[in-house]
Amino acid sequence: MSDSAFGIKNMTDKATYERLEKDVTAVKNDIAALTEQITDALNSFANNAGKQARRHYKEARANAESALDDMSERGSAMMDAASSLEESLEEVITQRPLATVGLALGLGFLIGVTWRR
Repeated sequence: MSDSAFGIKNMTDKATYERLEKDVTAVKNDIAALTEQITDALNSFANNAGKQARRHYKEARANAESALDDMSERGSAMMDAASSLEESLEEVITQRPLATVGLALGLGFLIGVTWRR
């Protein structure tokens, strides 16, 4: 091989090497940029997921508190109704003791007859 052919081969190899080195550097930069974009996307996703989880937790807690308040009100209303019923029965028993005893005997008899069948 002559010196000129050896020089062209070395120049081609050097040019190829430099081109490959530029390509590798470009790929490394692209991978770094892609990694940064993926990291940003994952951080954004995690932040959104956290916000949604907190919002759903607050909604669930508000719904539970509302249901608990509603049950408390209903329980209070039932206790008031039971107290009122007790007072009414007490008043009826006090005003008409014989009628109350007769009614109790009649109901007991009907329940007994029905139970036998």
